[in-house]
Amino acid sequence: MEVIDAILLGIIQGLTEFLPVSSSGHLELGKAILGDNSVPEESLLFTVVLHFATALSTIVVFRKDIFDIIKGLFAFKWNEDTQFVAKIAVSMLPAAIIGFTFESELSALFGGNIKLVGFMLIITALLLYLTDKAKNTNKKVSFSNALVIGFSQAIAMLPGISRSGATISTSVLLGNDKTKAARFSFLMVVPLIFGKIAKDILSGELTYDSQNFTALSIGFVAAFISGLFACTWMIALVKKSKLKYFAYYCVIVGLIAIGVSFYN
Repeated sequence: MEVIDAILLGIIQGLTEFLPVSSSGHLELGKAILGDNSVPEESLLFTVVLHFATALSTIVVFRKDIFDIIKGLFAFKWNEDTQFVAKIAVSMLPAAIIGFTFESELSALFGGNIKLVGFMLIITALLLYLTDKAKNTNKKVSFSNALVIGFSQAIAMLPGISRSGATISTSVLLGNDKTKAARFSFLMVVPLIFGKIAKDILSGELTYDSQNFTALSIGFVAAFISGLFACTWMIALVKKSKLKYFAYYCVIVGLIAIGVSFYN
């Protein structure tokens, strides 16, 4: 892999992991526009490295929160921190069950169906727009909220539905505080990322070529730095109700994708 490809893929991974524009949807659009053979295919190892970088950037941004949660867990009491971890576990169930049960059906959707991507991007836009219109509160995410947010994360497996956009929007529309909604959304994905990394490692399909060390390292750094930026920026945008600009972007790209699909 060329160094420039590693940098670009790292930046794309870091930004789209947190910004509500659907990385999977944009990848499908890229394949449709450039052709499958024109889009650099990430090796499994490179994918794992980039995902680890974005997970690490999340941990760095929320390091104080995570430290407090761990400290609360070691109190061995049913306190606020223990409850938060339990809510994260509840939120993971829908995506884990649906992803495992319908893995082949979901994979079949990633075949250059840009019309589907277009409609899903418009749905993402609607969610983001409604989120900006919602009034802010001091409400915390409840267990029932966590389950509903978990289903949103499962639905975000569809190309064109943004994971961060869907989960934050669902949480805010349920009446939760916007900053707490963003915090929950970003922290809930960390266990899933590490779970996916563990699955890929245990699959035995990872291969390492020392010649790719430079590309892997640069890709990691690019994903980590862009992830730090995107995560911090996204929290500020949610708090200031600035998601509508991403909504406009998703509508424009979605309509273009639907229009182009009629000529393919």
